Amino acid sequence: MSEIRMGTAAGRWVLLATVLGSGIAGIDATVVNVALPTIGADLGADFAALQWMVTGYTLTLASFILLGGSLGDRFGRRRVFVIGVIWFAVASLLCGLAPDAGLLIAARALQGVGGALLTPGSLAILQAGFSGEDRARAIGAWSGLGGVATAIGPFLGGWLVESVSWRWVFLINVPLAAAVVWIAARHVPESRDDAATGRIDVAGAVLGALALAGTTYALIEAPARGFDQPAVLASAVLGLLAAAVFLVVEWRTAHPMLPLRIFANRQFSAANAVTFLIYAVFGGIFFLLVLHLQIVAGFSPVGAGTSMLPITALMLVLSPRAGALGSRIGPRIPMTVGPLLCAVALVLMLRIGPGASYVLDVLPPVVVLGLGLSLLVAPLTSAALSAVPEHQAGLASGVNNAVARAAGLVAIAVLPAAVGLTGDAYGDPAVFEAGFAAACMIGAVVLVCGGLLAALTIRKPAVPESEHPAHCAVEGTPAAPGALHQARNATPRGHPGT
Repeated sequence: MSEIRMGTAAGRWVLLATVLGSGIAGIDATVVNVALPTIGADLGADFAALQWMVTGYTLTLASFILLGGSLGDRFGRRRVFVIGVIWFAVASLLCGLAPDAGLLIAARALQGVGGALLTPGSLAILQAGFSGEDRARAIGAWSGLGGVATAIGPFLGGWLVESVSWRWVFLINVPLAAAVVWIAARHVPESRDDAATGRIDVAGAVLGALALAGTTYALIEAPARGFDQPAVLASAVLGLLAAAVFLVVEWRTAHPMLPLRIFANRQFSAANAVTFLIYAVFGGIFFLLVLHLQIVAGFSPVGAGTSMLPITALMLVLSPRAGALGSRIGPRIPMTVGPLLCAVALVLMLRIGPGASYVLDVLPPVVVLGLGLSLLVAPLTSAALSAVPEHQAGLASGVNNAVARAAGLVAIAVLPAAVGLTGDAYGDPAVFEAGFAAACMIGAVVLVCGGLLAALTIRKPAVPESEHPAHCAVEGTPAAPGALHQARNATPRGHPGT
């Protein structure tokens, strides 16, 4: 494809298509959390169903995102991107029309497949179309505008729930997707990786999805139904067997979706271990916090949705500076201090109770959490990417992204049951308050462990930091495998709750 320049009409159209495309997936991930109490009350869903409305999407997104990037490289990035946008729109329509919780969960899982197809392509299109400084500027603009979309999402979701209907949280995606498809068809040139050869690792993707689905189902359903129930036991066995076979297939296949040999790099493995701990906490806490603010503190959906805007604002302003600091002093200190600050924030969240004041009770932990995340996120991603050679940076980004998604998935499945939030718990403020307090304490302990692990294992990269991308691949919209290794100085965006 011909080279595209920033500041031209062609460049603006391509940037608009990619920002809108990745934005609908990013916004949807945040607005749904705000709408969960209303959806649960309207559809008569128990707490496990609310968990599935979130994990159903995350499960398929985490399972197929690496495959989505490979399909775009092989068959055309614009083609797979457009297919993903259309798929996402159809699934969103099904979500908006769902008559019961079961069909809504199924449609959410379909949304995740669409997200796995469209989100890698959005960044890969920019990487292929722009070059040099224009590429860095385009990816930086994509990242920053995506951060704005992430910030708008909770407010938009709360407003739609209060003023129209929770169904429009999903239905609003349809006209936006139609605009993306029109722009992409008219203004986005096609590109593919001519060097992409070998067979697509469909077996790996299916086995990975089965492993995540089986174990997630068992973890969510066991507290209410019991581990000895046939369906729960069978799903657990299926998940574990699929995970074992997945490892064998990925080790033996010539073109694996997840090359296991990359984990022989100790620094890369350590960075991803820290990623798993940190994002497990954030996945669980952000899921529960938005519910807690509405169920216990009495916030409206709009109030709950906008309460965490300071986190996004702080990250947009401070994350680039934290990335520069990590480049100078190495990632170990930011990755140690950042989780400790976040642990303090979770302890401060214990003050959020019935009739809580936003300024006195909610804003202080939110600000401390935003500072901790701002210090942590960019160095964490940089540590994962700088641990591997330049030609593996795209793969490292995709793996780090998948680890973060899987961590959130596991946390949302495990944490509520661990603190007694099952069944109709979201209808009892006293029960939910006690469960949320326990979740905050568990999360604080895990964050301290993550900080200590970083202090003991993370080292300053031997390779000059300028040779690696600074973009944070685990925030907001995931990055495509192979799409980041030429991105320079892109701004991290979003926060782990997205």
